[in-house]
Amino acid sequence: MGHGRVPVVIVSARDLQVDTLGPCRVDSPLASRLPRRGESEYWLGEDDKVLFDVALSEATVRGVPVGELPGFEPSGARRKIYFDPTKTRAAIVTCGGLCPGLNNVIRGLVEQLTRQYGVRSVIGFRNGYQGFIASYGHPVVELTPATVEGIEDRGGTILGTSRGQQDPEEIVDCLERMNVNLLFVVGGDGSMRGAMKIAQVAQQRGTKIAVVGVPKTIDNDIPIIDHSFGFQTAVDEAARFLQAAHVEAVSAPNGVGLVKLMGREAGFIACYAALASGDADFVLIPEVKFDLAGEDGFLAQLRRKVASRGHSVVVLGEGAGQELIDEPSRGLDASGNLKFKDIGAFIRDRIVEDFEAAGAEVNIRYFDPSYAIRSVPANSYDSVYCLRLAHGAVHAGMAGRTATVVGRYHGRLVHLPMNLVTSGRKNVNPDSDLWQSVLEATHQPPLNGHLPAAVVTPRGPVG
Repeated sequence: MGHGRVPVVIVSARDLQVDTLGPCRVDSPLASRLPRRGESEYWLGEDDKVLFDVALSEATVRGVPVGELPGFEPSGARRKIYFDPTKTRAAIVTCGGLCPGLNNVIRGLVEQLTRQYGVRSVIGFRNGYQGFIASYGHPVVELTPATVEGIEDRGGTILGTSRGQQDPEEIVDCLERMNVNLLFVVGGDGSMRGAMKIAQVAQQRGTKIAVVGVPKTIDNDIPIIDHSFGFQTAVDEAARFLQAAHVEAVSAPNGVGLVKLMGREAGFIACYAALASGDADFVLIPEVKFDLAGEDGFLAQLRRKVASRGHSVVVLGEGAGQELIDEPSRGLDASGNLKFKDIGAFIRDRIVEDFEAAGAEVNIRYFDPSYAIRSVPANSYDSVYCLRLAHGAVHAGMAGRTATVVGRYHGRLVHLPMNLVTSGRKNVNPDSDLWQSVLEATHQPPLNGHLPAAVVTPRGPVG
């Protein structure tokens, strides 16, 4: 994979095995429902596996018994669970940037814990990992079905959020003081790395605290899983802004609509929004390098497009073209990510300068809807997905799984080790059918003199 990340190589079943606090000896309150469920293509038993990749090479599996092929543990209710619900206290924290669906996940976790398992105490820690640290003074929130009713209709998170890591020793101190047995972390890769450290400290102390993650990123760049929650909503909202940019562009002589969308290292939102709207002429993403100058560069191609068509719409991923901006690095943010330069304003100014140099008129409309998109409520698809992820996370936690996340892989909800989903980032592969569809839909010509290199992820190239 690019961007300095080293992918994990999956070669055995052990690589996909999730941690557990111990054997499950408590009868689950849901056990009475399970014997009536026959196994089918839509449901797996708890002892089944979801194979990692049906296309595993012969070299990878040579000499490995079929039963030991790499496979994921399926999500779902178990007949025996680790925690006694009547003696269990659960906690929820949301971390990192906002994303559609956070409140849906919170409500799903609370209702599943209390109504289905009978857990009597669920609390929420406020403002991300800061909520565990006494010096910040953030109070905890008692969460009940009544307090979370209707929150899915709002954007954001009722628990608040923050970026940046805190001392895992202090976090486990807090969990021990408050007698928390089960912690649900809803956040991105930085939050999951923090959750792994919390699980490690608890394990080192011999404290039986399960840490289960619901992975979140609006950019859809989590490796292995099909897609992240909130992504579908983000595409819907982004497509509306592209339509608005198109209206603005066609309503002015030589109009250009420039829309910057989320996507630090992965251009999925830009690609899918462009395909959904049908209005884009150029899509610039982090995975595909482009030149500004020259007859085949972006600026000359844009000028020709406007001259022939009268207008143009350009979609720009926030991480695209960073190497084109000649200014010093802006350092790191609270999560340890490199602060990106403002590629939107940079491209806007270069477009204006290029048209002026050519003696041509241009009316450019620049849109940066990132915060508007990430703060909206989840659409129907994401609402369902968030609820199912929440149910799966509760099943995993009650069964004593720890340092584990729940995600969908090839259409099935499965348990994944946290270290796997933090091992790299999923990217748009320039050789994939997704990028080919974008090129076909936009009629975008090559914007440089060389072919892009394939992007490598833990599973290989991803479309």
